[in-house]
Amino acid sequence: MTATPQDHFADIADILAFYLEAGVDVAVGEAPVDRFAESAAEQARSRTQRPPAMQATDMPPPGTASRPQASARPAPPASPAPRSGTLSAPPAGASALVTQPPDEAVMSAREAARNAESLDALRAILDGFEGCALKRTATRLVFADGNPKAKVMFVGEAPGRDEDQQGLPFVGRSGRLLDLMMAAIGIDRTSAYIANVIPWRPPGSRTPTPQETAVCLPFIKRQIELADPDILVCLGGPSAQALLATTEGITRLRGRFMDYESGTRTIRAIATFHPAYLLRTPLGKRLAWRDMLAVETALKGSASEAAT
Repeated sequence: MTATPQDHFADIADILAFYLEAGVDVAVGEAPVDRFAESAAEQARSRTQRPPAMQATDMPPPGTASRPQASARPAPPASPAPRSGTLSAPPAGASALVTQPPDEAVMSAREAARNAESLDALRAILDGFEGCALKRTATRLVFADGNPKAKVMFVGEAPGRDEDQQGLPFVGRSGRLLDLMMAAIGIDRTSAYIANVIPWRPPGSRTPTPQETAVCLPFIKRQIELADPDILVCLGGPSAQALLATTEGITRLRGRFMDYESGTRTIRAIATFHPAYLLRTPLGKRLAWRDMLAVETALKGSASEAAT
């Protein structure tokens, strides 16, 4: 069977889709680079720069012992220059590449989060925080979206490509589905507060490491404390496990309310499937719909309690 141009274009589209899903979303050059050719050229240059081999006229006469010439002896190594009393300054930008030890980074995050007296102050502290390596690879900080005075707060795991570009959580396909889920129970981004456990996108949208989660956890906990919602909705297993301090999977966690201690009061928390999971597994939408109905009932109960 002969391949048609349409088949060729379809193959290219499939490859591009695979790259996009893998997180390859930024071009690094206008044209492909042949690294093999570069390596071969470098080897050729190194061969031409080698000293010429000993000529035949330089060889000693037959039967004569070969003695090394004094001039052929290698010169002694130069003595190192004396050190001055002060160390030289590191190159520009080198301090940004220094990574704190894990324990120090977590302690630094806890101390920084405690110093935030408001959500705006917390955002400014995160902007200046250097203890998480994800900040160096992300495009921008993804702090929050929606109404910080809302009665319900949704917390996901980490930003994706679209969120990294816009600086807002849940703005891609997952965000559009979350908007539909909220609209189904009569709320939107003006009546909900949305954030992530990790405020920076991991490279290629990979799963955050336990160390990265531990460093960012004090900030999202402080964010929840300052926002002080009545209902906390954990979107996905990683978010629920981090915030509720459990190792149970999302299938066991979802659909039931638990207590979340914010530090100032007890907040009712519930876990449900992440919208990204629902896009891959549409059959899960039935269970997610039940969870959202439970959130709606809890919000109505909270409103009636506030009225009395």
